[in-house]
Amino acid sequence: MCVSLPVTIFRWAFQPARSANLQHLARCQDRRAGGEPSDGWRGWKPSLQEAETTTQQQSASTVRMNTSFLVVRFQIAGTGRIAYPGEEGTVKEIDISHHVKEGFEKADPSQFELLKVLGQGSYGKVFLVRKTKGSDTGQLYAMKVLKKATLKVRDRVRSKMERDILAEVNHPFIVKLHYAFQTEGKLYLILDFLRGGDLFSRLSKEVMFTEEDVKFYLAELALALDHLHGLGIIYRDLKPENILLDEEGHIKITDFGLSKEAIDHDKRAYSFCGTIEYMAPEVVNRRGHTQSADWWSFGVLMFEMLTGSLPFQGKDRKETMALILKAKLGMPQFLSMEAQSLLRALFKRNPCNRLGAGIDGVEEIKRHPFFVTIDWNKLYRKEIKPPFKPAVGRPEDTFHFDPEFTARTPTDSPGVPPSANAHHLFRGFSFVASSLVQEPSQQDLHKATVHPIVQQLHGNNIHFTDGYEIKEDIGVGSYSVCKRCVHKATEAEYAVKIIDKSKRDPSEEIEILLRYGQHPNIITLKDVYDDGKFVYLVMELMRGGELLDRILRQRYFSEREASDVLRTITKTMDYLHSQGVVHRDLKPSNILYMDESGNPESIRICDFGFAKQLRAENGLLMTPCYTANFVAPEVLKRQGYDAACDIWSLGTLLYTMLAGFTPFANGPDDTPEEILARIGSGKYALSGGNWDSISDAAKDVVSKMLHVDPHQRLTAVQVLKHPWIVNREYLSQNQLSRQDVHLVKGAMAATYFALNRTPQAPRLEPVLSSNLAQRRGMKRLTSTRL
Repeated sequence: MCVSLPVTIFRWAFQPARSANLQHLARCQDRRAGGEPSDGWRGWKPSLQEAETTTQQQSASTVRMNTSFLVVRFQIAGTGRIAYPGEEGTVKEIDISHHVKEGFEKADPSQFELLKVLGQGSYGKVFLVRKTKGSDTGQLYAMKVLKKATLKVRDRVRSKMERDILAEVNHPFIVKLHYAFQTEGKLYLILDFLRGGDLFSRLSKEVMFTEEDVKFYLAELALALDHLHGLGIIYRDLKPENILLDEEGHIKITDFGLSKEAIDHDKRAYSFCGTIEYMAPEVVNRRGHTQSADWWSFGVLMFEMLTGSLPFQGKDRKETMALILKAKLGMPQFLSMEAQSLLRALFKRNPCNRLGAGIDGVEEIKRHPFFVTIDWNKLYRKEIKPPFKPAVGRPEDTFHFDPEFTARTPTDSPGVPPSANAHHLFRGFSFVASSLVQEPSQQDLHKATVHPIVQQLHGNNIHFTDGYEIKEDIGVGSYSVCKRCVHKATEAEYAVKIIDKSKRDPSEEIEILLRYGQHPNIITLKDVYDDGKFVYLVMELMRGGELLDRILRQRYFSEREASDVLRTITKTMDYLHSQGVVHRDLKPSNILYMDESGNPESIRICDFGFAKQLRAENGLLMTPCYTANFVAPEVLKRQGYDAACDIWSLGTLLYTMLAGFTPFANGPDDTPEEILARIGSGKYALSGGNWDSISDAAKDVVSKMLHVDPHQRLTAVQVLKHPWIVNREYLSQNQLSRQDVHLVKGAMAATYFALNRTPQAPRLEPVLSSNLAQRRGMKRLTSTRL
């Protein structure tokens, strides 16, 4: 009789989590849980999918492979049993040469330029590489290099049918293998390079996701699992570490080292493998499992993403397994009824009752009310915008990878072959993805070398001064200094902001610039260096100078021109506010011209050192479309206050542009107390001087942007819809008078000095302080295979 999992309802409580800027660890293939396994798998750290031969054939067998692990079984001739490296007998050749198009050049290590080390373990290394020859010249890949000497295999599982996973697994949400080749001592696998990190990184930083986030990730994941299941493959190692994000925020699952095809007439597998906390009960009790085991793990992942905790976790492996087999599940009350219903349907201890295990398979999951808003066809075509876009810069940037590895010089030694027989084992290992077996056009070759987001500047240089020559100061702040610099290779000029990490954490500023720097009126981040003590942010050089400088020195400046300037800046702030970003330091010195043209379109918003992205109390990064349901009112109130402060700053700038002097300071000698008192009173002149010739619409928009009550202040959207902006072509073009430039700038500086005398924000704690890292024993969960 099938038994359902009992559920206990209780109230869930959270402690505010300390956010940490966790970097993606590329070495998560190094999988040991609780020490060495008991059956002699000492030191085994493969990195490709299993390749098996049948026990019925004595001829060369077809490799069954996917993008992460290679476990090779070969048969002793005439014995019908599996042979392992070192055993006596005839070793059969693994032949996948039928995948290489006739006449097309096979890949080899010389065709790949080593850029950075992404990860390293006893099995070998993972490099970021750039292809230097062929139709994909300039393309970036992740290259896994495996030492043949480490490929020791023991496993009792046989394959009843052969399937070429390498050729079949081609799916938008599964990491793709592009090439495979070998040298005498090593195997090389060329895979997709995913720059967005993994879900573990995001979950560790943000503690938990919204239901909308989870719905999106689970939906894409369901399509990927269904594709594998359709090929007869059980994934068996579903967890956040194995789900990567591309630069747009779509998922790709990786690490197929524990995946298996079903091997008996009931389509069951019997290995005890996976990550303990994610194992289905039938995997734990070793009575055989089917693809239904993946849907249990799917539920564990859903629970963890929604709550920040695992549903079953004891103080050790034994207790965890006991909980999986027998414990009641505590269902958090804050989850929606649809989410609770899906979790109950997935957490059935009898796999025959589990959602997704029926004859309709994944269609059962697609039909569940939790996914009612998902358009599955659009999802597959990647037409649904992901809820989170990773902060990425240049295509070869590795912000989400461990600097312990990325700081190393990338080198690949030849490697020593383990034995002659073992070398023969890998004959015919070469593979070229079918999508690459096409003659390149000149247009394609050009496109392959163009990287639109952040230009390629430093090549293989590691230290900032290797690639740049530092020139004179441009500006000096409390936590940083800005200098002009020259790129040595191109002689191009840039500005570099050098931030003292001991005084300010630059991670938020970098994320914002990477994520939103493509906007035409936000300064573009060109390069990032980190030497441990200082961070170097290389940006566009603003040759046009500060906005206020140019306006005050301009011979003719009219009300119409002021409207054009304000419209450009407000449109930029509307974009940032709509993304949940507030600048919080929008003083005139942080608004600059890119060039000497004076064109409003050349304006750039700079210096995001005080900027913030919308986050809940627990550090969860939010987007505004989810705030109403998932962010505490006081957080929204603070975010709204910060956005209103940005508008107030724009109001101060507009007042100064129109009046020719600042609204709340008479000069640089005014005390902070005097300035703050004037700001608090909300009193400023709108008559006399220039104001006598300025339109009523201008006075109206200024008064509403400078309203003392932030709740009554205009929003960016409302400013853009104000008649003074909409009907700007009818505004006066008469010249406006102004005070001395130095007097006005001094008064403005005094105003912001008074406003910014606030306590310094707390620094972020190290990543190991995060709740998720502590829950997992300060390391990523590792997979077990017995």
